[in-house]
Amino acid sequence: MKDTTISVDVAKAVFELAVSDRPGRVVERHRLSRAAFLRFFAERKPATVLLEACGSSHHWARQLQAAGHRVVLPPPHAVRPYVQRDKTDRTDARALLEAARNSDIRPVPVKFVPQQGLMALHRLRSRWLAARTSRMNTVRGILREFGLMIPLGAQHVLPKLHAALEDPNSPLPEPLRAALALAGEEIAQLELRIRRVEQSLKSLARELPVVERLQTIPGVGPLSATALVGFIGNIQRFRSARHLASYLGLTPREHSSGLRRRLGAISKRGDAYLRMLLIHGARAVLWAARRRQQPDRLRLWALNLERLRGHNKAAVALANKLARLVWVIWTKGKEFQEMPAA
Repeated sequence: MKDTTISVDVAKAVFELAVSDRPGRVVERHRLSRAAFLRFFAERKPATVLLEACGSSHHWARQLQAAGHRVVLPPPHAVRPYVQRDKTDRTDARALLEAARNSDIRPVPVKFVPQQGLMALHRLRSRWLAARTSRMNTVRGILREFGLMIPLGAQHVLPKLHAALEDPNSPLPEPLRAALALAGEEIAQLELRIRRVEQSLKSLARELPVVERLQTIPGVGPLSATALVGFIGNIQRFRSARHLASYLGLTPREHSSGLRRRLGAISKRGDAYLRMLLIHGARAVLWAARRRQQPDRLRLWALNLERLRGHNKAAVALANKLARLVWVIWTKGKEFQEMPAA
């Protein structure tokens, strides 16, 4: 049974299983309910279980590992090309078996419960941040229709809204004032939720030594450090710093043939949230470096590149550097030290 491979197409209510005893051959098929799923694996000898890395897959992977099985999580975009003909649960389970034979496909590591808790906090914060931005844009648009302009910056929205509502001479009609007051309360509530999540992340950052070391890197704060630890988990799966930058989509996209090599814009592969945090951190480093009297070697390099290529390209290039520094600090277990410019 040690050579047995079981692929599982995960769903909310039912699970489609395909059992293979050798590559290219399916000897058993099962369609199980949630109640029968774990019971099926508890009764079988240890085997290799393939789960597509999708919703709830990490939970089931931890349950199966506790039962003695070896769990592999292939990424969904790598499994999709192996689906033949129509997409069904049976063909998805067969595609997992075929994808497992490709050694170039790198599986997703199984995440632990604290790691998934960090990821969930970041997801909630990003969703509430998007909802707050949406509500603010709606308020801005409504007030603009009545000739009331709000300056740029999220900090101006609520004060300007309250001032317009308290002014009896403002052009806002009476039925609209109550609805705008409710919108203001909703924005304030979303901001309170965001602040509480950020406080939870900062408290978690103080408890993790690796997060404190990562925060010594310029442009990497509690949000970026906890997000990197939560989403990446084990840094040892990246052989070099460039592999981590490539995983985050910060390396050039290549379209080469023969003797001609073409490098284009960044690939934007990997997690967009981590890439966004690093690029915003790089922008903050650039803005602060302009006010420094004696910038260090990293900041001086970024400022020179900004003069040559512009702010946006310099920010992305600096984000690539920050990702490489993250790998070095994380793997070496040392803090970042500024090097004086030559």
